[in-house]
Amino acid sequence: MMEQSYADAGLTELPTELNSAQGKLVYLYLEATDGATVDELGQVLAMKKIDILSVCNSLSSQNLIEKTDETYVPRR
Repeated sequence: MMEQSYADAGLTELPTELNSAQGKLVYLYLEATDGATVDELGQVLAMKKIDILSVCNSLSSQNLIEKTDETYVPRR
């Protein structure tokens, strides 16, 4: 049996604006990794591209994330 260990990603509480499960999932992943492309999000989170784009658009309009080049990153 393999033992897995996880580093403390230093995540804080989720913003209160996050209501959907997909929004929370994408936001947490971006926080933990300091950003990702749509393709990376799709592979890791097993989400369709159209769904990721919709969630990222929503998170961007709430000023929770921003797009730099092809990567979505959390706003600091």
